[in-house]
Amino acid sequence: MFLDALIRWSLRNRLAVLASAAAFLAWGGYVAVRMPVDVLPDLTAPTVTVLVEGHGMAPTDMEALVTFPVEAALNGAAGVRRVRSSTAVGIAVIWVDFDWSADVRLARQTVSERLARVAATLPDDIAAPMMAPLSSIMGEIMFVALQSPAHTSLELRTTAETLVRRRVLATPGVAQVTVIGGERRQFEVLVRPERLAAYGVPLSAVEVALQRGSRNTSAGFRRAGGQEYLIQGAGRAHDAESIGATVIATRDTRPIRVRDIADVRVGESLKRGEGSRNGQPAVILGIHRQPDVNTLALTAELDRVLDGIQAALPAGMQLDARLFRQADFIELALSNLNGALRDGTLLVVLVTLLFLANLRAGAITLLAIPLSLLAAVVGVRLAGLSINSMTLGGMAIAVGALVDDAIVDVENVVKRLRENAALPEASRRPVLEVVYRASREIRASIVYATLIVMLVFVPLFFLAGVEGRLLQPLGLAYLIAL
Repeated sequence: MFLDALIRWSLRNRLAVLASAAAFLAWGGYVAVRMPVDVLPDLTAPTVTVLVEGHGMAPTDMEALVTFPVEAALNGAAGVRRVRSSTAVGIAVIWVDFDWSADVRLARQTVSERLARVAATLPDDIAAPMMAPLSSIMGEIMFVALQSPAHTSLELRTTAETLVRRRVLATPGVAQVTVIGGERRQFEVLVRPERLAAYGVPLSAVEVALQRGSRNTSAGFRRAGGQEYLIQGAGRAHDAESIGATVIATRDTRPIRVRDIADVRVGESLKRGEGSRNGQPAVILGIHRQPDVNTLALTAELDRVLDGIQAALPAGMQLDARLFRQADFIELALSNLNGALRDGTLLVVLVTLLFLANLRAGAITLLAIPLSLLAAVVGVRLAGLSINSMTLGGMAIAVGALVDDAIVDVENVVKRLRENAALPEASRRPVLEVVYRASREIRASIVYATLIVMLVFVPLFFLAGVEGRLLQPLGLAYLIAL
């Protein structure tokens, strides 16, 4: 009954149907060009990564004093599916996997509450546990190399962290920038034991002086002329000379400074990891995007930002943004799929026109292709998915089925119209009545046949885990297109 009423209403309101179809084509095209694009669906389980630093602590101690207590605290959290960890010298990484249906932001809040409780039970020299930025398994979108034959690896690393990384992190959509390779700058205080003994200063006094000496202090306000002026003591050390001038103690009113008992110099911290490009040392920056960000649009914006950074780099330093680009793989994969979809559509058009031998009927039949595909795009967008190889694959599979349904309907209408035109004029029925009866004649068969085909894809929606995340978008796009 519903289908009969829909067919009659459509025949009576042909202009409204055409206008609605044109409006939907425009809206669907608008949605399609703004859809996020990726190679595959997001296969990332809701996971929170926790980092704990132990400043050189041995792995066995890190595991016993840090990793186990943190794991025990997180295991009891609501929705936690699995807790994994990896412990190395001075660092522990804990991955907390939640149920696939969990909201990752709510999961991060749950983990944050647990970490606040366990932090008080950790050793004093352990830094507070922190959560890594929100990202995904497909979030690493670009590697950038910073290289220069005229600069040291220390200068490259310093420039990468103080200039390049900060500018890239300020780009909307970037979640994290990881710096690999080069030497990290640090101030080294090389204490001489014979001088300590000569001055009678314990090593602990040197540590306390260095910790307390390099900081700014505030002494309140001074009021004058109706204004308040902040009184501040600038004591933060910015170079080796100011660190060497730090006072440790006094002997007979004479200050004992750090430079009296130690050599202060600028050095490099212990290197973890190495970076190179074309066999030459380089600093590599790995750029991660935030979830649900359009990779292609973000890559284009990063290219613009990196061009601006290149102009601000010291002479001789060069940025290479072509080291790895996920956008290149996305464009290649989508280009191949679009080519297959285009070729398949052209074959369908050719076969349809040859089969119906009627240009008007063929055009009506082929109109189902853009309408159905754009309906699938809108449905995929409303479901929170992206344009990727699986959703495009589902649409490509659906092209043949949806045109087949349209051909059966239109061919029967054309046949009945020809039969009606062959009757004597007095016996002919109104054209719209013939169209209604012809469409109604085979409508139930088409609907049942289509439903049977659609049932084949229903089991995909019962898959769990990675398999479900990978294949469900294909089935969803196919069903919506039909």
